Amino acid sequence: MEEIYNDFSRWIRNKFPYRVQKLSIDGGFSCPNRDGKLSRGGCSYCDNRTFNPSYCDRRRSIAEQIAEGKQFFSRKYPDMKYLAYFQAFSNTYAPVDKLRKLYEEALAQDDVVGLVVGTRPDCVAADVMDLLQELSRQTFLILEFGIESTNDTTLRLINRGHDFDCSRRAVEEAHRRGIITGGHVILGLPGETPEESVRQAGDISALPLDILKIHQMQVVRGTRLAQQYEEEPFHVYDVDEYIRLVADYIEHLRPSLVLERFVSQSPAEMLIAPRWGLKNYEFTARLRRYMLDHGMKQGRKA
Repeated sequence: MEEIYNDFSRWIRNKFPYRVQKLSIDGGFSCPNRDGKLSRGGCSYCDNRTFNPSYCDRRRSIAEQIAEGKQFFSRKYPDMKYLAYFQAFSNTYAPVDKLRKLYEEALAQDDVVGLVVGTRPDCVAADVMDLLQELSRQTFLILEFGIESTNDTTLRLINRGHDFDCSRRAVEEAHRRGIITGGHVILGLPGETPEESVRQAGDISALPLDILKIHQMQVVRGTRLAQQYEEEPFHVYDVDEYIRLVADYIEHLRPSLVLERFVSQSPAEMLIAPRWGLKNYEFTARLRRYMLDHGMKQGRKA
C-alpha cells in the first residue's frame, strides 16, 4: 500500500513485536479550566463523555478499569497487549506522588506494556516532567498535549485558558527530555477559515512533536459552543469540505510527523453537528482515496 502519509498504526507496529491497543482510563482528574484555577466553564466545545468508552469509570480503581477494558478487547484479540491511556480531563493535574501511584498501578497490571498520558500544556510543572522522564526511561510512554489551535485569538474565543506559546514551551521541554510527544488539534474551530487552518500546519510542523491527532470541530449538546451555535449558527464542515481541508493540511505537514487520526466520533445522541454518518475507518478510507486520486502526499507543500 502506497505510503501517502506517515501512519501511526505502521509506526506503532515497529515499536512492539506484538499487537497493542490503547485502554482508556479515567483517573479521577479535573482540569484547571473547570475547577476554578483558571475558569469554571471549561473549553467551550468540551464534554469528556464524548470520548470515554463504557468501561472507563472513575468510580472504579485503575486496576478494575483495566481488567474490564481487557475483557472488552480480548474477545476479538486474545493475545493483545495494552497501553494504559489516561485520557479523561488533564492527567498530570495532581500532586506528583498521586500521579506516580496511579501510573504505577496501571503499569503493574498484566499485559500493560506502556502509558499514554493526555494533558494540557499548562499542567506539566518541572516535578511532573521529572516523573514522566523517569517513567519514559523504564517503559514505553507517550505524553499527549491538547494544542487545539496555534491562533491565540481562537484560543481565547474557545476559553482554552492558555496561549500557543504555552504549548510550544511544553512540547519543546518534553522533547528535550526524550519523551515521545503527541499533539492534538481541531480543524474548523469558530472563526478559522480553511486557509487559516492550513497556515497553522506550518506552526505545528515547526514543533518537535512526534505524533499528531487531528479531528473536526464537533458541536456537542450541553456545551457552551452548542448554545452559541443555536443562537448564532456558524459554518460546520460537511464531510467533503473536511476531506479537502485535511488533505491540504497533511500536504503542509513535515513528512516525519506521525499522524494518528483525522476524525473523531461523538455519540450520536450527544452530537448536534456535523452528522456525517461515517465510522472513523470509513472516513479514513475516503480521505486516502481522495489523496491518491489527486496525487497528494504528506509534506509535499511543507
